[in-house]
Amino acid sequence: MNKKKDFSPTVYKFKDAVMEQVENTNLFKSYIKTNEFKQLFNGTLWAEGPCYIPHKDMLVWSDNPNNRMMKLVKGHVSEFRNPSNYCNGNTIDNDENLISCSHGGRCIYRTDDDLNVSVVVDKFDGKKFNSPNDICVKSDNTIWFTDPPYGILSDYEGYLGEPEYGGCYVFSFNTKKNILKVITTNLDRPNGIAFSHDEKKLYIADTGENIKCLYVFDVEGDLISNQKLVYDFKPFFSDGFRSDKDGNIWTSAGKAIKCFNPQNK
Repeated sequence: MNKKKDFSPTVYKFKDAVMEQVENTNLFKSYIKTNEFKQLFNGTLWAEGPCYIPHKDMLVWSDNPNNRMMKLVKGHVSEFRNPSNYCNGNTIDNDENLISCSHGGRCIYRTDDDLNVSVVVDKFDGKKFNSPNDICVKSDNTIWFTDPPYGILSDYEGYLGEPEYGGCYVFSFNTKKNILKVITTNLDRPNGIAFSHDEKKLYIADTGENIKCLYVFDVEGDLISNQKLVYDFKPFFSDGFRSDKDGNIWTSAGKAIKCFNPQNK
């Protein structure tokens, strides 16, 4: 692969940028069981949206610009789907089906164990999404996802296109009732999204120009409120992240991984 030139902004704009030094706390150090890191694969233009599927003991992730998805099974890396229609963020639903954001399809896909792919939702008020980017599933099986325009700005990670509904929203989709709901319209380019382990908080990254912030919201049912800043990452940004069982958020952060406790420290 690697036929496309990699002009992702992190390669050039931030190559010589220096990250703020953060002293790790003893609590953080207690989570790190080893300092040994192993490279599993290096053949992607960029690797994004890692998702573990427990009943298959398989890790799946997206190689977005190469329009494919990869899998790691028993220490061996191979292609999962090619083409993937420029899938980006991934997660699983409560039945452990793979749920993916497709830049190319401007939709949400569900993939079952037999690799049957179906469209979960692809329109808002009859208009196309921009390019769903990241995704999480609540315990009630509602699907929550962000919809920035990155997949329609060029043909690098999707297909050049026009925004149709005039914004970049965060949505939830009730798969049982077939109801799509706007969660918030207040973010410029919402990107990464994840619930805390107890689902009382929702974390959303905004990667808009001159924003680059991670926010946390209170969750009550299918509503969010009380937006608070977790961290301002400029000149870098927070992209994908997940919560562990203790409520810590682990996020990509420029040239490192950062971890924030439930008190946003």
